[in-house]
Amino acid sequence: MAAWWTQPAFAQAAMRAGVDVTVVQAGWRDAVLEREGVAFHFVRERPGFRLRRRLGFWASPRPWNVARRIVELRPQLIHLHGLSFPLQARFLGRHVPNAPVLIQDHKDVVPPRWQRPIHRFGLANIAATAFTERAQALPFVEAGILRADLPVFELLENSSWFVPGSQPEARARTGLRGDPCLLWLGHLNANKDPLMVLDALARAAPELKDPQLWCCYLSAPLLDQVVARIATDPRLTGRVHLMGPRPRGDVEHLLRAADFLVQGSHVEGSGFAVIEALACGTTPLVTDIPSFRWITGGGVAGGLCPPGDSQAMARLLVQWSARDRVALRTAARAHFERALSFEAIGAQMRTAYDALLGGA
Repeated sequence: MAAWWTQPAFAQAAMRAGVDVTVVQAGWRDAVLEREGVAFHFVRERPGFRLRRRLGFWASPRPWNVARRIVELRPQLIHLHGLSFPLQARFLGRHVPNAPVLIQDHKDVVPPRWQRPIHRFGLANIAATAFTERAQALPFVEAGILRADLPVFELLENSSWFVPGSQPEARARTGLRGDPCLLWLGHLNANKDPLMVLDALARAAPELKDPQLWCCYLSAPLLDQVVARIATDPRLTGRVHLMGPRPRGDVEHLLRAADFLVQGSHVEGSGFAVIEALACGTTPLVTDIPSFRWITGGGVAGGLCPPGDSQAMARLLVQWSARDRVALRTAARAHFERALSFEAIGAQMRTAYDALLGGA
């Protein structure tokens, strides 16, 4: 419960929105806990197989015990997390026939062709899906996995308890500096595209006062290329700081210290770092992909540029750095509270549930 803190936070937010919530979750052992009026049923499932990576869907553990517990509870509506459980969805639809099944995406991917018939069969009778942004459902519709007429709700899979704080104090604590002070939170891999962001910074640097980019990351398959890019460009040397992994407890202070969060992602299920940035009042400058578009309110609370377009990202760096940063921080936090907070998501969940239950 402490490690996966978003699970109780979402359930409790829905409860505060007027929903009677019970959570059923696979676990290492059977247990029922109660937190702030929400019952959490942990159900023991068998371990997965070693061949999971090779065989994918067929070898990964299937939550049949979880499905059976849900049937026993006889809910009015089932909110199932993950599109990767089609047979369980079919089972639930059959055994709790009066309960609409809403399935929420969690960075799921379209399965290989040979797996699609079972997904199509399992998801044929669900009532609706939820994605961060509606356009993310299109690949599943085009693959024939989801019906074209299936309702799609826009629901986030993450939020944050982070709050704004003193930027001078955060800079003193973290050592971050710069004008603008830019923060990268993410892996150094092809999808996150750090090389595009570095190229954008190099293009923008002559027009900025003292840009400094601070990079925090876990996995770094492109680290050698990133280091080489920095070393061979005088516009980047001394401006890019590779900090590597940072303790989770430091992230809030790093975001408070930064003027902008920069991300170059090509694909994301949602964008936890972007949500956390807005929670701290830090403006994101990110790529124009469906999830980031929704999180930033279509670019109202942050800058958007096409993926892979370093010239467009450079323009964002220059244009947004010229704005009133105090006003930007206020606007970022206001947008978070209005659209991305747990309270906002709880209300959105209630709206989706009411629609599926006919306002009951």
